[in-house]
Amino acid sequence: MTNTFSLLFYIRTSKTKSNGTVPIYVRITINGKRAEFSAKRTIDPNKWNNTKGRAKGSNEQTKSLNKYLDTIQAKVYENQQELMQKNKSITAGTLKNAVLDINPDKKTLLGVFENHNKKINQLIGKGYAIATVGKYELSYKHLKEFIKFNYKADDIHLGEVIFGFITDFEHYLLSVKNISRNTTNKYLSHLIKMINIALDNEWIDKNPFRKFKMKNKEVVKEFLTENEIQILLSKEFTIKRLELVRDIFAFCCLTGLAFVDVEKLNPDNLHTGIDGNLWIHIRRQKTNTASHIPLIPQALKIINKYKGHPLAVNKGSVLPVLSNQNMNAYLKEIADLCGITKNLTMHTARHTFATYALTKGVPIETVAKILGHKDLKTTQIYAKIIDSKIADDMKKLMNINLKGTQKAS
Repeated sequence: MTNTFSLLFYIRTSKTKSNGTVPIYVRITINGKRAEFSAKRTIDPNKWNNTKGRAKGSNEQTKSLNKYLDTIQAKVYENQQELMQKNKSITAGTLKNAVLDINPDKKTLLGVFENHNKKINQLIGKGYAIATVGKYELSYKHLKEFIKFNYKADDIHLGEVIFGFITDFEHYLLSVKNISRNTTNKYLSHLIKMINIALDNEWIDKNPFRKFKMKNKEVVKEFLTENEIQILLSKEFTIKRLELVRDIFAFCCLTGLAFVDVEKLNPDNLHTGIDGNLWIHIRRQKTNTASHIPLIPQALKIINKYKGHPLAVNKGSVLPVLSNQNMNAYLKEIADLCGITKNLTMHTARHTFATYALTKGVPIETVAKILGHKDLKTTQIYAKIIDSKIADDMKKLMNINLKGTQKAS
């Protein structure tokens, strides 16, 4: 069978960079089937000759670029001849792989990611929380969709991953998927982890993302004030499910427990502490760090209130915790009834504990220990929140016009 063959160099104007340049691509077509790859060069679109598939002009920069493209062309023809001499089947894909020195048996990016996710799925409850595994699976989904969107491919070999891959993925998440900056950074950190796995296993020689930097957007974590906590605790509910959800939310405000930790809290986690009072001894699901929490009277009162509750008995838990989705849905209803305009979620309770404890003079090291933070920097976020609140409150004083004051002449 006679093969029809063509080679084309072209620019992709749909991928214009911030400096106005566009990437140059190489297209191999054999028997009507195409394979494309990046030439790893960009150019001002006004300086590109579509007919010749080369840059216009005669300056040194143009000559150098065209010489580079000539080298790629020669490499394509050279590999075509080698495949023919070895009597190997020549397709656009096999020729592209030969030019890029890609072995189909080599590891792929999604292959590494998929294998990673399979392993951590087997470690749920043994160092990994279901929520954490779910986040990695969502990262994989976004990455797979990006490769399809950006490369028109089902996967990409590790050898093809260059610096521009992560910046293009970042742009895709922020613009096409409209994902927030901080959540985008979480997905990017998962991608970087896959590259580190590839480096550790010597599947690649160097880190293509070594110069990539991420910076989170500072987000003010919402929390309840002391007055709002009092309103919440003193509110009487005629609907039992709302009272139950309020009590569990309040319990988290008083202990700093996250939803996943209060949900799995069982009688074995309750111990007599060094002070002779009841304490919670638990390992945080998210970080697997130990957390020892003294139970203040209000928190202990909530535990005693729900002793023997059917839902808690059936689950073998201390408290009858509903699903996170239901808890958050009912908290919105509770906030409305209490006249609280803040967006209440179960995580708001954890933030409330941290800020309330710090404002009451509990040392930041103690708060970090109770919260199960591995790094004190994580806890310092709450100290910044308090400083921000002080600054806002002090602005009110600046607007006071004291009697007897005079303007300086």
